[in-house]
Amino acid sequence: MKINPNKKFHSDPGQGWLAVKEADLDKLGISDNITEFSFKNGKTVYLEEDCDAGTFINACKEHNIKVNVIELEPKTYSPVRYYERFR
Repeated sequence: MKINPNKKFHSDPGQGWLAVKEADLDKLGISDNITEFSFKNGKTVYLEEDCDAGTFINACKEHNIKVNVIELEPKTYSPVRYYERFR
């Protein structure tokens, strides 16, 4: 299974999101496990940090994929909040 292990982490003072390709969720078989607290823009899903990002990271561990989280500069108010809800 080929998944790019480098994932960007977006945040603002209230929340954070791990950006992953929707295709990666499908490859791992976890798309149905992602909550409505995550967002989607194009083919990228922004997994909320409290639950969904952990679901993704744990699924990667099960497939021996080590995720490299790249933390971006926090925003005062992240544009991720304006994206459509996942689902």
